[in-house]
Parts: sequence; C-alpha cells; structure tokens
Amino acid sequence: MPRGFQFTLDHTDGAARAGVIKTPRGEVRTPAFMPVGTAGTVKGMLPESVASTGADIILGNTYHLMLRPGAERVESLGGLHRFMNWQRPILTDSGGFQVMSLAGLRKLTEEGVRFKSHIDGAIHELTPERSMEIQRQLGSDILMCFDECPALPATEKALAESMRLSMRWAARSKEAFGDRAGHALFGIQQGGVSRDLRAESAEALRAIEFDGYAVGGLAVGEGQEAMFGVLDHAPGMLPEDKPRYLMGVGKPDDIVGAVARGIDMMDCVLPTRSGRTGQAWTWRGMVNIKNARHRDDPRPLDEGCACPACRGYSRAYLNHVFRSGEMISGMLLSWHNIQFFQDLMAEMRSAIRAGRFEQFRAAFEARYRQGDIEPL
Repeated sequence: MPRGFQFTLDHTDGAARAGVIKTPRGEVRTPAFMPVGTAGTVKGMLPESVASTGADIILGNTYHLMLRPGAERVESLGGLHRFMNWQRPILTDSGGFQVMSLAGLRKLTEEGVRFKSHIDGAIHELTPERSMEIQRQLGSDILMCFDECPALPATEKALAESMRLSMRWAARSKEAFGDRAGHALFGIQQGGVSRDLRAESAEALRAIEFDGYAVGGLAVGEGQEAMFGVLDHAPGMLPEDKPRYLMGVGKPDDIVGAVARGIDMMDCVLPTRSGRTGQAWTWRGMVNIKNARHRDDPRPLDEGCACPACRGYSRAYLNHVFRSGEMISGMLLSWHNIQFFQDLMAEMRSAIRAGRFEQFRAAFEARYRQGDIEPL
C-alpha cells in the first residue's frame, strides 16, 4: 500500500468485517457508508452537517466535476477538499458509470470513450489516463480505475467482452496512477452475474495489485436477489487484507445484506434523493412524509434519532413544509437520512466487534419488515 494509506481488519464475524482505513486526511471506520457529493456538495447539506452524522468519507463524481466547473479549475483553487470545504477523505469514482448511462451519446473504443456532454453537447473523451489525471487534479484520497459498466441484463458474451476491456483499462489506470504517497487506487471487479467472469476479473485485478478492490457492475437493474447471489461469492475472490467496496448500493436492507457478505464500503445517492422527494428511512423502513396520515401527528419522525429533523420537528411540520414546497423539507429529511445511514453503519460495526452480527441482522430485518409506526 502507498505510504500514508493503510487498512487494518480488526474483527470478523462470519463474513462480516470491521476495520479501519487510515489516510493522511483521517481514518475511515469500516463498514462505511459514503454520502455522495456529486458536484462538490452533498445535496442540501453543509459539510459540517455531514461530518456531524458520523460520516468519515464522502464520494465525489469525476464525470460531473470534469464538465463543471472543470478539474483544472478545481486544482487551481486548491483541490476539491478546499473547494468544497471538506477536509476529511474523499473517494472519486472514475466516470465510467455515468458515461455508460449516456447510451446513444457515447462511442466506445479500446482507447476509451468519446461522449457528448449532457450539459452543452460538447465532445469529451475519457480514457484510463485522462480519468487518473482528473482525479489527481481533484486531489482525491482514493481513486477508482476507469472501467466500462454494462447495464443488466446482458449476454454472457457482452459481459465477457466488457469485463476484459475493463481489465485492460485497469492495467493502464495503474500505470497512469504511478506512485503517489498518501493516495490509493482501487481496482473494480466486473462480470455481471456470472461467477466465472467474476473469478476471471478478480484474478486479473490481483495480478495488477491495487490498494483496494470494488465489486462493480451491480445495482444496475438485476434486483436484490441476483445482487446477493453475486455477493455470496464475489467478495471472497478479492484479497482479504484490502478494503472491499460495493459501488452504488443502496437501500438499508441492501447494505446490511452486503456487510453480511463481506463488504466494507458502500455509497449511494439514496439518502439525499429520498429526502428531496419526501421519503425518510428509519429502522422500521421507509416513511412517506407527504402522506396525509402525518398531517396532525405531533410525534418525531424517529424517536431514537438525534438528527435535527427528529429532535426539533414533528411529522406534522415535516408534512407541511414538504407540501408547501419549502427548501427546509429536503434539508431536514436529507440530514435525517444521512444520520440514519451512519447510525446503521455504527450499529453494525459494534455488532461485528461484539461477535453478535447475526443477532443484529435478524433483529434489524424483523423490525424493518414491520413498517412505520401506527398512525394516531
């Protein structure tokens, strides 16, 4: 591992793992959930508010930041940490997933991807080398290698071709990354839902050697059962002594199931996206605060939560400000959701260290299935 970057696996409980990633900008306790700061901000949140929830690390988006305001501009202004006023670790994705979603606006070659900006139609090119350069300019603590992420379902032939292209790009990413003290590069396992392709991908990545490894190509339409089927074997194909990152996941029950299968890191836009649409995540599942049942309810959203939405406001108020289109609605619900996701991670870390993860998991699933509290 590069100087200044270290992963220590402290405890295991079955396949579940608890540890610490040490970086020059601070420690990341695992299992970790990374709030997503797509354009240099976690939507609706101040950086200090995000930190107050217990988040050790956030995710930045290479594709969006390269288009606006531009990686060169961010670099000239002191890097992404200074630019967005977040001094803790930042992981940046490679841009591959966003480029995949452009569909007819991109052209894929061995060299990389040419695509049209969704903002102004300008032509851009992303290659493994350019992705590494952009992430370096942003000042990322953890960089992701450039990969091609096919949508599911896909044929075995298409998945194999895509995975092998991603492995060639992984080798180029590693070479372009070079030797950067205090910064880490993660490889990304691909292969869709094919066990054989996942094994081939893992073997290729282990041969290249990375500081951490991601399970990519999931949460792209395959459903939870298929995702868990892959996670039953894919994480175990990766080095035990390196962090394992499941990209783009997800809902609370997805996260618990992923940790149970050996995943250390996750990210998702869900907490803030849900918050903006009147949805709150709790230990009893998802709550639609816009529903009429909450209009006269003086109770907090979640009595056990310490976030401002639960400490200071009633369900009736949250229902009112959402229906009124007030900005505070999305702000409070996003804060609550990020707090809940961080509380969930903290509870899992404690359970793993105490050797009671399966008891925690059973209790979580039983409560989560019950649904929201009864209306008054």
